[in-house]
Amino acid sequence: MSSTTDSRFDKPAHGWRRTMFTVIFEADTRAGLWFDLALIAVIVASVLVVILDSVQPIREQWRSVFNVLEWVFTILFTLEYIARLCCVNKPLRYALSFYGVIDLLALLPTFLVVFAPEMGLGYLIDVRVLRLLRVFRIFKLSRYSVEYRALVLAVASSRRKITVFVGFVMLVVLVMGTLMYVVEGPVHGFTSIPVAIYWAISTMATVGFGDLVPKTDLGRAIASVMMLLGWGVLAVPTGIVTAEMARRGPDDEAVPVAPRGILAMTAPVSASVPAKRITPAARRRALAQHRRGGR
Repeated sequence: MSSTTDSRFDKPAHGWRRTMFTVIFEADTRAGLWFDLALIAVIVASVLVVILDSVQPIREQWRSVFNVLEWVFTILFTLEYIARLCCVNKPLRYALSFYGVIDLLALLPTFLVVFAPEMGLGYLIDVRVLRLLRVFRIFKLSRYSVEYRALVLAVASSRRKITVFVGFVMLVVLVMGTLMYVVEGPVHGFTSIPVAIYWAISTMATVGFGDLVPKTDLGRAIASVMMLLGWGVLAVPTGIVTAEMARRGPDDEAVPVAPRGILAMTAPVSASVPAKRITPAARRRALAQHRRGGR
């Protein structure tokens, strides 16, 4: 991630700005790691203060402490934002980037509460939790790039099957929702087909908010079918992606499936089928078997 950041925001060549850039934007050094850990701790503490401030008894008892802490967090975040802008050669590009916009949004609510209290935007401070996305840099997720690429390729290869499946689910939801509207009607809360479709979606997703409940026996039978379909709906996309991942080889190439039936009697074309890779363990087993046969 550091090389990408260097190219996007133009890392300074030397001086204190380069040192600050290394500490703030990179986690390869001890100072950078500790900076990120401290930043995450402050973000979590800030969000926790906002959550506790929403509880009436706690707010009445600790109002002054929460106000002081909120301004402390805001000042720290403001200084950090200014430092990020100062240590890059392209500050405008950083300000317009995803993290730059999130950093700015983490500051605005406190100032808006002071200068425009009638807008009621205080609880937008919770947007600071999005800054925790920087924790991925500490975990060095680049080392899992191979597994990530395999998952992305499996999902991409399954997109047509998943699209067909989603279309089938939408068709079932439309038909069952319309049927439920006809069976139950406005008397039992199904005032329109869109409302019935909403009920069908929440039922098939096994959420079941309970705001719409069928009253007739036929309606309950339809609801039972929808609930049973929900279990299969949750499992099918997972099975599609899993099968695609199992079908792919270690080099992100499709693994040829063994032929069955009459196709198994035909000899494979050696020119079109790549040579199978022999692992060290398989090589040792073959050598041991050869030695036993020679004896």
